[in-house]
Amino acid sequence: MLAITKCRDGGGRVRLMAYGLLVLAGILGSGRSEPVMAKEAKDLSDQRVDIFYENATFHRDHTGLSKFRNTLQMEVDKKLGRIGSFDNLNFHARLRGSWDGAFQMNDDKFGDRAGGAITLEDTSGVFPGGAAHGAGIPLFNSGGVGGPTNPNQGLVVLGSHLHPADGGVTFGVPVRPCNVDSRGCIKDYMDASRSELESPEFNDRLDFIREIDVSGLIPLGGGRNLFIKVGKQQVVWGRTDLFRVLDVINPVDFSRHNIYDELQDIRIPMWIAQAEYRMGASDTFDDLNLQFVWNFDKFRPHNLGQGGSPYQILDAASFFRGMKNCWDNGCTVSNFVPGALIGAPNPAGFAPAIFGPNQIGIRQAHLPSWSLGNTQFGVKLEGQKGGVGFSLNALSYRSQLPSLRGGITSVNPFMGTSAVWPHALAFDIHFPRVNLIGGSLDLQADAIKSVFRVEAALTEGEEFPNTLRPELFSKSKVFRYVVGWDRPTFIPFLNKNRAFLISGQLFGQHLLDYEYSDGPLGPRGIPDWENNHILTLLIKGWYQNDRLSPQVIMAHDVRAEATTIAPSVEWLVTDNLKLTLGANVKVGDGARKFDDNRSAMPYTNPFGIPNPSVSQGLGGFEPIGRFRAGPIGMAQKEDEIQLTLRYKF
Repeated sequence: MLAITKCRDGGGRVRLMAYGLLVLAGILGSGRSEPVMAKEAKDLSDQRVDIFYENATFHRDHTGLSKFRNTLQMEVDKKLGRIGSFDNLNFHARLRGSWDGAFQMNDDKFGDRAGGAITLEDTSGVFPGGAAHGAGIPLFNSGGVGGPTNPNQGLVVLGSHLHPADGGVTFGVPVRPCNVDSRGCIKDYMDASRSELESPEFNDRLDFIREIDVSGLIPLGGGRNLFIKVGKQQVVWGRTDLFRVLDVINPVDFSRHNIYDELQDIRIPMWIAQAEYRMGASDTFDDLNLQFVWNFDKFRPHNLGQGGSPYQILDAASFFRGMKNCWDNGCTVSNFVPGALIGAPNPAGFAPAIFGPNQIGIRQAHLPSWSLGNTQFGVKLEGQKGGVGFSLNALSYRSQLPSLRGGITSVNPFMGTSAVWPHALAFDIHFPRVNLIGGSLDLQADAIKSVFRVEAALTEGEEFPNTLRPELFSKSKVFRYVVGWDRPTFIPFLNKNRAFLISGQLFGQHLLDYEYSDGPLGPRGIPDWENNHILTLLIKGWYQNDRLSPQVIMAHDVRAEATTIAPSVEWLVTDNLKLTLGANVKVGDGARKFDDNRSAMPYTNPFGIPNPSVSQGLGGFEPIGRFRAGPIGMAQKEDEIQLTLRYKF
């Protein structure tokens, strides 16, 4: 605890959070203060206050300390009793504040001193040994790259932690917090200062109020009830873990630990109203409920991390930050200009090019403002029949993943004129409207002591990169499904007195409007796989009266040929203190190559090259090969040893 209170900046935030927790505990009554102890015993059963402290310390082989997160969390539940038409009205709140010391304790990797000077690969031989950021073959209006506003410092080469350039395109990514280096920071989307990275709950969305809601039942007679719940909350539709099929109402914070934290800890609660008509049993069904969900909060996308932060799903945030810097300030791009075009020593190679501002990159992110039309609405019919649970789901929502849409006005790097150039590498970020229909089943198989879980969903409106299209994206319907299997199983040679839990899942994804072709120089089109599957397996056991619990979680991406293995041991030292020692190891090929659009010629140019020209398929690891590698493949260099301490006061 002293490690928190003595740290500057972030420590102050956590002290403030701790003070707020104690004040709220005193107001509501925790059973520890004098006013509460003076109440009658029956009042204490109507309320519960739990306070937790957690320290998570993670270490990587390649970067050292990746997490030193200290968290204070308070959970409050209070029965308000019968009020008006409501029977058993309840109040629930969960407050959470954290401070991650990795940004200060490992500041040369993730903090104020991260990054440095970089060199970009040149396969043409024009720049032996490569070109520094700011050097290269200059195109129109490329001044300022490498100058005072865009110096060769505080940078890393995109993807360099995972793969060499290997003849592909790369560019520099600023990696220091946005209050230290504002280059590449996307307004209102990926523009966090160091204090915001250290203590992400303290922001203008008041995320330290993790959940706060009121719920209750209105009896309707005949065994029927109306359940109402309003507040900042998580709405869980899915029956499966790790990867989401139906469970898409709340966005997810992948910056905490990529895909590997429990969903209940990384869903971003939203202001939501639920109304559930509970019809009870009938001649046809053992139980039947109809639920309406209205997410009336201002739109929130997934938190994908930020260029320079330890956890970024698909390393996408680094790509976005580098592309935003290219748009604002210009940048050097490796292996871009054909050597034959400039009489290079190696005419088959490519020389680095200097692009000026507003030529390539990301211009801005269009985050939907609040309006009634931008809210999200869903309905679910859920029931039980003969031991089989089922649901039918429908949801209209905004995609929580960003879409890069081309077709914006940009500067011709050869002529200096502005226009909308087909196939140009100039983008805005959008979050399209998506419609989902789906359903789920729970099946009890008592004969084999198993439970099977099935989910399926079809979405319309999702957008994907597509180098065959002039705007470099296209829409596709997507069918996703999962089959899960849970079984308590005795493994006598490990424990003859206590069963292990074995849980397996098969996730599938199919793109119905897939576009892909083999060009003269390689594959082109949509980089995602048309069909892909991910397999997961959990094996968990218990020893010493359930105080010691080893487990291993494995996930394998079939098409990416990438696997993660996460063994851990939980030790309940006392009823209030739990220690968890674990690891997270990745095995596989890592990044994959795909079309990088280099071989398209979008612009009117002085070389007489036809315009426009679709990409011929010349590719490399960057920028969109990451979609073939998937979140597991793009985290190949993030092996960790993990120690977590959790104490309940």
